[in-house]
Amino acid sequence: MLEVVDARRAFNAGTVDERPALDGLSLTLARGDFAVVIGSNGSGKTTLLNAIAGAVRLDAGTVRIDGVDVTRVTMERRASVIARVFQDPMVGTASAMTVEENLVLAELRGSRPTFRQALTPARRADYRARLAAFSLGLEMRLGAKVSQLSGGQRQALALLMASLVAPKLLLLDEHTAALDPRTAAIVLDATVRLISESGLTALMVTHNMRHAIDFGSRLVMMERGRIKLELPAEVKGRMSIEDLVARFEIADDKILLAGHAA
Repeated sequence: MLEVVDARRAFNAGTVDERPALDGLSLTLARGDFAVVIGSNGSGKTTLLNAIAGAVRLDAGTVRIDGVDVTRVTMERRASVIARVFQDPMVGTASAMTVEENLVLAELRGSRPTFRQALTPARRADYRARLAAFSLGLEMRLGAKVSQLSGGQRQALALLMASLVAPKLLLLDEHTAALDPRTAAIVLDATVRLISESGLTALMVTHNMRHAIDFGSRLVMMERGRIKLELPAEVKGRMSIEDLVARFEIADDKILLAGHAA
């Protein structure tokens, strides 16, 4: 479904500060795979997501989705098949618009109905039911401006918008990292449920090693722009955080270990 082949991207190319962000990285996801990506800061995790989404142009290598080469396709055109939820709850939603307006835009992306035509009673009822599953009170705030929502409510809305019309690929870039622990757990549980119920193919970046062990069908460890190790669910599920640290030989990486206490 997703094929990244020999992806290469260097920042500050041709200068003394040149740094490879992706160094011949190859990754393949089958339809329905849920891969969790971990690695220290600077390992290339977000650059990988940016390259897949089209926000970063590769220096070399290819990106294919369902066998179609999208390496030179713009981010805007890839958005028809790729959805993304960012770490910052302020990204991915329109602050000046209401919750229901954001949802109908996400559902009818590419068409041009007026809000009055699109926001039918049946559609509003569907939105309320979907939002109620988050247990964050959003189902009672369809008419509220997104700017009035809490960070957790806004992130839950962004997640629902990304999955409302099932994308071919869902990218999650540390999307719970900026939330308080309770809200992060709610959003993460909703994420796993949505991926499972809709059979989505997903790639989730996290610094939390507990999440990397507990969630997803695969674990991918990145280091210096390469994939250092991949583990299937049946292997990583039997590991403790200490086992994982020892396996990756990264016991001195304080940033990655921050997930230990979460």
